[in-house]
Amino acid sequence: MTALPSHDPFAGWLHEHAIPLTGLDPDAPLDDLEPVREVLGSARVVAIGENSHFIEEFGLARRRLLRFLAERCGFTVLAFEYGFSEGFALDAWVQGAGTDDGLARHLDAALPMGLAEPLRWLRRHNRTAPRPVRFAGVDIPEAGGSLLPALEPLTGYLRDTDPDLLPLVEAATGIAGRFAATSGALAAPAWARLDTTEQDALTAALMRLLTRFRSLRPLYVDRSGQYAYDVALWRVEAACHADYTFRAMSDLFAGRGLPGDTSARDVYMAGSVLWHLEHSAPGTRMVLAAHNAHIQKTPVSFDGRLTGLPMGHHLQRALGDDYFALGVTSTAGHTAEMHLDEAARFGFTVENLPLDPPEPGSVEAAFDAAGTGLSVAGLRPVPRPPSGGPDRIRLQGAYLHTPVLDAFDGMLHVPSSTVIEDADL
Repeated sequence: MTALPSHDPFAGWLHEHAIPLTGLDPDAPLDDLEPVREVLGSARVVAIGENSHFIEEFGLARRRLLRFLAERCGFTVLAFEYGFSEGFALDAWVQGAGTDDGLARHLDAALPMGLAEPLRWLRRHNRTAPRPVRFAGVDIPEAGGSLLPALEPLTGYLRDTDPDLLPLVEAATGIAGRFAATSGALAAPAWARLDTTEQDALTAALMRLLTRFRSLRPLYVDRSGQYAYDVALWRVEAACHADYTFRAMSDLFAGRGLPGDTSARDVYMAGSVLWHLEHSAPGTRMVLAAHNAHIQKTPVSFDGRLTGLPMGHHLQRALGDDYFALGVTSTAGHTAEMHLDEAARFGFTVENLPLDPPEPGSVEAAFDAAGTGLSVAGLRPVPRPPSGGPDRIRLQGAYLHTPVLDAFDGMLHVPSSTVIEDADL
């Protein structure tokens, strides 16, 4: 165990108050997680993060916490960093539709971010559970890779509610199909290569579509019912937010982006969480799985320049203490460093990068000094040290500078992390 430094009051607090966990096996007994119930309190939305995608231990921790929250705490929705529109087919599958081996067809084109095993567990759980757990997608389509999953279902909806609008949807779908890809890393540069007139025509069509949906709401609801209208409208919103994200990312890569311009994706994700809560039974509690940089409550900035307001920032404002952000990080081991590469299947390659010792001032350095090992710490009751506490947290192989005690309500610490070997990238 690392000696506890007397000059770090936050590390001393962790040493005394962090909750030790016995392991990461998702199928192991859950009694060691019981103290976490008090940490979470009565929060309706518990977000579980990760400082990098494609990490074995983070996925195991998430699955174990999901099981605990579903089996012992009454949570009945798993929301994931996955397309809102595409999520309905997965929800049907976890409720028993199709065959057990049909999941691969649904996830064939999706980024392999650890969703398959939680879904398989949900399907097994729901066969006998008195309170089945639903699945909810919250993201823009294909993580920003395509507008088609949001636009294509609108054709069937409008055929019965507003057939005069079909040519507009078909025109938007035609343009969107010319740059559709498996992720935003591929779609954004493909969008940038479109002629400016096509880019503008797509944006104009989507905004006209959205305005008409809102303007004729009573007519649409009368013809389709409230729920079908709500789903269709939020799909239009998804397409509009994704289209804005293409512009924002293109400008960011070109060095002319506006401060905070990448917030469009995150505000949509936050809105999707609230959408699913609104369309669930009163008192529904939700597990929300996404990257730390999406669930944190503080703005995301690099080199002092605002990059975006994350989903967690919007959810904290909307839900207050009913939102709980549990960051997940590691002290040692390896991380999955992503490098853009248009020749790769998803537009990037993953480097298995050894982690350097944690930087002074980081939350990882505090956990290392505290010697807590695998553990969870609730941060809401932490007495604020004179220094303000940790001012950075790992983001893959680098650090995101942010006041950690303001950004997260809790932290799950994994001593060592491992990049998934068999990820289909």
